[in-house]
Amino acid sequence: MDTEGGSVDKSLPQQREERNSDDHEEEVDHVHIEHVQYDWHVETSQLATATKEFCPGNFLKGCKWSPDGLCLLTCSNDNILRLFNLPQHLTFFPFQQFDQTEISAVLQMKEADTIYDYCWYPAMHSSDPQTCCLVSSAKDQPIHMFDAFSGSLRGSYCSYNHLDEVTSAYSLAFSPDGSQLFSGFNQLLRIFDVTRPGRFAELRSTMTDHGGISGIISCIAFSPTETGVYALGSYNKSIAIYSPDGSVICVLQGQRGGVTHIMFSPDGNRLYTGGRKDAEILCWDVREPGRVLFKVVRDVETNQRIYFDLDRSGRYLVSGHHSGLVTVWDTDEIRQCDDSADNVAQCVKEFSSHKDTVNGVSFHPWLPMLATSCGQRQFLLDSSDDSLADLDVSHREENSVCLWSLS
Repeated sequence: MDTEGGSVDKSLPQQREERNSDDHEEEVDHVHIEHVQYDWHVETSQLATATKEFCPGNFLKGCKWSPDGLCLLTCSNDNILRLFNLPQHLTFFPFQQFDQTEISAVLQMKEADTIYDYCWYPAMHSSDPQTCCLVSSAKDQPIHMFDAFSGSLRGSYCSYNHLDEVTSAYSLAFSPDGSQLFSGFNQLLRIFDVTRPGRFAELRSTMTDHGGISGIISCIAFSPTETGVYALGSYNKSIAIYSPDGSVICVLQGQRGGVTHIMFSPDGNRLYTGGRKDAEILCWDVREPGRVLFKVVRDVETNQRIYFDLDRSGRYLVSGHHSGLVTVWDTDEIRQCDDSADNVAQCVKEFSSHKDTVNGVSFHPWLPMLATSCGQRQFLLDSSDDSLADLDVSHREENSVCLWSLS
């Protein structure tokens, strides 16, 4: 993972050495083998929270556990990526409760402007510092790869338009083996060799002679079972699945808003999609393209990206709501209707997690734990405007990250 334009810092910062001791890593690897057990009947308890990092106006834009589960990455309106360590006392289940639950970021990575997307290197593991990296894309900036131990810049992947101006990627995803970095633009993919930062990339149109999707490519997901197969979502409300050579396998239409998040199930048979100002998360049958197996409904009232997530088994689907609720659905328990597009998954858990919009949810990879993030852009209302008299102004701003026990 050594790259041009940046060097890998193989030293471990002091605050993270304890987490990466040999004994600890050996125990963690053992936990990875076990299946996560959830108890949906117990009351959800808050394990830790981060609020001091996020001042008023600095709302969150999602949260993502690292692949090894030992740290959490967040994005916020101040254009900073923050990394939080999993507290030592929460590393094993049953969790130990302490009075002090406030956690602080151990690392901050600053972008110059609005961050569009960010993701972890898929083979990231804290026992191997060279794999500990992530990428982000920001407005009018190249794609940056950051070192997750030092926060330093390892390299940049640059895209230019016909005027030789830097253009921004709207979405990012590593190939499952981590060798390629896919980036989404307007009706275009740029595919970089991860080991070669710079401007060289394969250009691949998302529209082909046999169809495809147009518009800004807002999200990218790879099939976990079919090598090289990937799906793209667009702000024009369309989704398409492509073969490894970029040819179109199928186009899916049905999302009511611009697509903001897509995700394959672990067995590769299902594709979940959600959109902006769109209450429905649709579950598509990849084996029978065009067929919606079922849907779930959430509360989405803004254009912001509201993430959803699947647990490691692929059985449980979770999403936040504009109202501050979090809902978990069992995708193995479906209420059948005459039209399969109206089938609904059973809700197994719902709880109030925040006072503001829950825009990020992330299942921990090997613990019965859920991370959530919240916040939205707030606007001051003019009290003299009678047209705003009926608006609910009791909504309270909250910008925070929380860890929750699910067992």
